[in-house]
Amino acid sequence: MRILFYLLIFLFFQNISQAGIKKEIINKFKNINNLTFKFKQNTNDKEEEGTCTIKYSKKIYCAYKSKFNKILVSNGKSLIIKSDKNKQYYVYPLKKTPLEKILNRDFILKKLKLSNGRLVDNKYYNFSIKDNNKIINIFFDKKTFNLIGWQTEDIYQNLSTTYIYDSKINQNIDESLFNLPKNHN
Repeated sequence: MRILFYLLIFLFFQNISQAGIKKEIINKFKNINNLTFKFKQNTNDKEEEGTCTIKYSKKIYCAYKSKFNKILVSNGKSLIIKSDKNKQYYVYPLKKTPLEKILNRDFILKKLKLSNGRLVDNKYYNFSIKDNNKIINIFFDKKTFNLIGWQTEDIYQNLSTTYIYDSKINQNIDESLFNLPKNHN
């Protein structure tokens, strides 16, 4: 009987601790207007890296480290991927991509409040968000409560994992960064 009592006490305090971490994550994320970071992205065993700036809501600019000068830009409505590799622009409606949800702070906050996070490797908190039969896994650091990445399926149904680091929150950023390249059709 004592073992059951101690087990219940342990579970009670563990739930309180996890609820406190979730609250801290939500409070910190709520106060982010923009985020600049370095990233590593893995899609189908192809790793890419670079730097990004996100401005909530729904704007992003990423410059990839590659000899082809690849960039990804969203103005909040359209998403363009441009690369010198083939001199083409790929244009997508943002709402057709997982980034539409990831770049929407209000959507994420709403889903975080409704989700139960889980501790991964005693370092990260993972929240699985289901939306329209798609799952977005979002990861936060256990100690700093910072966003550290996400995992989604891209528009071609490839599993894509993005790890972010060296984050800077609420920096002065140039709004023109999110202007779409002029030569896209």
